[in-house]
Amino acid sequence: MKTPTLVALTTLVALLSPAVSYPGMATALSALHHHASPADEDPKELIGDLLTLTDSQLTSIGKDIEAILLGTLTAESSTIDNSVPAALGSSACSSDTCCVWKWIAYDMTAKFNDTSGRCTLFARAAVRLGFHDAGAWSKTSSYGGADGSILLTDELMKTLYNKYHQYGVGMTDLIQMGATIASVVCPLGPRIRSFVGWVDNAKAAPAGLLPGVNDSADKLIALFKAKTIDPHGLAALVGAHTTSQQHFVDTGRDGDPQDSTPGMWDVKFYGETLNSVPPRVFKFASDEKLSVDSRTADEWKEFVGDQEHWNEDYAQEYVRLSLLGVNNINILKECTKVLPPRVNSFVAQDQTVLDLWLQGQFDQLNSLIDDSVLLTRFTSRTTIGKDQTKPLED
Repeated sequence: MKTPTLVALTTLVALLSPAVSYPGMATALSALHHHASPADEDPKELIGDLLTLTDSQLTSIGKDIEAILLGTLTAESSTIDNSVPAALGSSACSSDTCCVWKWIAYDMTAKFNDTSGRCTLFARAAVRLGFHDAGAWSKTSSYGGADGSILLTDELMKTLYNKYHQYGVGMTDLIQMGATIASVVCPLGPRIRSFVGWVDNAKAAPAGLLPGVNDSADKLIALFKAKTIDPHGLAALVGAHTTSQQHFVDTGRDGDPQDSTPGMWDVKFYGETLNSVPPRVFKFASDEKLSVDSRTADEWKEFVGDQEHWNEDYAQEYVRLSLLGVNNINILKECTKVLPPRVNSFVAQDQTVLDLWLQGQFDQLNSLIDDSVLLTRFTSRTTIGKDQTKPLED
């Protein structure tokens, strides 16, 4: 973030120290320290058309996005429209850019959670898709980035595209809106400011620009710096692994999660990457390397136990990621208001069985947990004995 340096912060604290005893002052200073950046941290970069536009040429959206990219404006928003949208195809809906997106948000939300309250494999796929479509770009690329070119195989997004394209909905918009809706549907996730108006491009993105699960910290940091994302931002973005379950890195452990709360957007991922975990938790080698690298370790540790800090930083960095390769940022439209409300607290009703599964038991539950199904029938009818630990079937 483009914020005061630690030197400036120290000076400010010295000047204000007599006032620390006043109500709220300690909280304010704590927040200021939270946003302080190391003096040697590279300044945040602008991207796309914002690099060449003057302040007088910026729209209100362009100004807000510029401020988000520079770290002077939050990328989270609680603005919500609780009204029922006009009918699709009606003149009222056609005259409101966000009307069709309210209907899309309904469809996505229904697919992104299930009876357990955790977010589903469709939500996790949407987050991953947003990363992979936008991430195939670097400062030396003449094309690529968030342009919808990746969307050739995702069945849910193709279905939504076929349903809503007649109303002016583009593929890139679906991908990026899907990623932000998925983030907030996942319990505790951030409500990220969400825009539409990306330009689709069917040309395949440049190869070799996406990270690998076995990459070194040096390779990952260099790869993301070339995308204008610094080590601080990289540490925030990889936290999306908190909801994930791997299927292809090790097929012998298909469905194993990356922390002990699959389908939840919490910060357990950060602490558990650094420490011992239940047997079923599968750590990516790249995450372990980043967690202890000197350029990312401090921020990594700060995220441990600090949900709001991570949500804020993740939202900031995801807006940047979603705009890589985009050259019409200034004329995008904001539709954050269609996102569902944030889930501020969550207690898994089937935690007893989930904990046993994390210990390596109940392999037959893999697909149900992947689908975020509530395991109540297993919770109420489970026998646990020395030689028998399995759910009783109907």
